[in-house]
Amino acid sequence: MKLKDRIALVTGGGSGIGRAIARLFAEEGARVVVNDLNLPAAEQTVAAMGAARGRAVRADVADSAQVRALFAEIEREFGALDILVNNAGIAPAGTEREAIGGKAEARLAELLSGQGVQTHWDITQAMTDEAWRRMIAVHLDGTFFCTREALRFMSRRNRGVIINMSSVAALMGLENAPHYSAAKGGILAFTRAVAREVGSQGIRVNAICPGFIDTPMTAPISPLLRTAVLGRTPLGRWGEPGEVATTALFLASDDSSFFTGQWLSPNGGLFTG
Repeated sequence: MKLKDRIALVTGGGSGIGRAIARLFAEEGARVVVNDLNLPAAEQTVAAMGAARGRAVRADVADSAQVRALFAEIEREFGALDILVNNAGIAPAGTEREAIGGKAEARLAELLSGQGVQTHWDITQAMTDEAWRRMIAVHLDGTFFCTREALRFMSRRNRGVIINMSSVAALMGLENAPHYSAAKGGILAFTRAVAREVGSQGIRVNAICPGFIDTPMTAPISPLLRTAVLGRTPLGRWGEPGEVATTALFLASDDSSFFTGQWLSPNGGLFTG
């Protein structure tokens, strides 16, 4: 029981990686607050953990007032917080996702034809203010808002662990998602800075940079693009949410007691820098 009697908050815990982390933390003895914008999904995670092990709370992490309310509930019910996992995130959706997918498939077809790429990405020049701001708000603002509140808990006792979900996109850049790459890169820099800031208080801050993981967020990616990703991944497969969860467990537990300001990247060899 690596996390026995610890209080953890997992944002974006209603599905995918967040759900896998919440369930594993509960199995390891933690009491887990599962946050998600979709409350029924968060409640399903808690049910899968066992209702006695957790609590579901709806909040949009991009809204600082909702984040304050979320932490006020944690204060009332638990009075402490030992672990924060900043996992909430979004991917391009709707017409933006469709445009990216269409261009990606056209470019692959052109490459395979041997006649050179004629379809250009043109994503940054076509991106709307709204798409940029929402991506930054959920990932980077959300990580900041939750970290700020968590540190107010953790500094009382001079201990705690914060795990920020970055991405392989922060390490290598994804040409079809510049806003996502920027947000995740900002999270890495924020992780390093805060780790240095709070190290003297016994609070550790690290990041995880997953590669391509089979989750509801990646489910819309077409079979052709999945094949292209596999071709660049030495292990020849996509990752599973549980493989990211075990990385989070390592960083949350005392097994990683000398880790801070670091990133770990379960990515199957897609990026090895």
